[in-house]
Amino acid sequence: MKIYDKSEARLDKISSKVVAVIGYGSQGHAHALNLRDSGVSVIVGQRPGSDSGAKAAAAGFEVVTVAEAAAKADVSMLLVPDELAGELYDAEIAPNLKKGAYLAVAHGFNIHFKKILAPVDAGVFMVAPKGPGHLVRSEFAKGMGVPCLIAVAQDGPGDTEAVALAYAAAIGGTRAAVLGTTFREETETDLFGEQAVLCGGLPELIRAGYETLVDAGYAPEMAYFECLHEVKLIVDLLYEGGIANMNYSISNTAEYGALTRGKRVIGPEARKAMKEILGEIQSGKFADEWITEYRCGLPHFRELRKEGENHPVEKVGASLRALMPWFQKDRLVDRTKN
Repeated sequence: MKIYDKSEARLDKISSKVVAVIGYGSQGHAHALNLRDSGVSVIVGQRPGSDSGAKAAAAGFEVVTVAEAAAKADVSMLLVPDELAGELYDAEIAPNLKKGAYLAVAHGFNIHFKKILAPVDAGVFMVAPKGPGHLVRSEFAKGMGVPCLIAVAQDGPGDTEAVALAYAAAIGGTRAAVLGTTFREETETDLFGEQAVLCGGLPELIRAGYETLVDAGYAPEMAYFECLHEVKLIVDLLYEGGIANMNYSISNTAEYGALTRGKRVIGPEARKAMKEILGEIQSGKFADEWITEYRCGLPHFRELRKEGENHPVEKVGASLRALMPWFQKDRLVDRTKN
């Protein structure tokens, strides 16, 4: 895997262009604000009357329709949810994309699984920050950055890699690290990490641990602190220096218990399930399932989301966090602004 040196990034490759940020959600607001702070001319493409459009306008951006944004831009960065992107591209971006323009994404899903097919003269690239948009913005504002992956799917204009690297620099990526990858590698590993570990496996492990303690008669508040609240303390250690760093910091009792019991929890059955999940991602089965779910109105998705929101750990956590008002200061996620 190539690791780019920050000296390789030429900001003029992006600062000389008009960038349309299509979507103003978690990633969209971060990209737009960071690009503007780096001297890039940015417009925001949104549906008329949308809440996100109002937030972008309040932040001082020119907000236009998606079709107008694509027509004006040299670079169109598509930062809407994966399930919306294909239809939006076909209806509003493709008919208006300038000849030789660049189409960019922050996740390879729609390009890799061919839900979006760009014209052959376009430059198609990916800049994928390895963190949620709110972190991309907060780290940039502190003078730091979130590592980014970049990839090029096609190079109609002839300088797409240079433009991608400049874009990554402009949102703060070169302050940390910029790594070269492929659309296939980013898409499949990203989906796997989300489903099996970060957003699927870990929350389910938390719920299972919470339920085990409560079912055994322990106080829900104790279960919350032990199985959810302290996750951040452990993750900070992992983030800083890996698993060995965590083991150095925790007690010998905790380390011995982890080393002797962890594989009983995540054993052969869990590893078999992980391989099956990866296979579904690689074959395109998951992508097709998700797009079909969206086109059917998201009935199963909404049911599962409601089930998760109503889990007892959420209610106990809300009451305990209310006792710690400092949690509300300088939040990464402020739904009124981003």
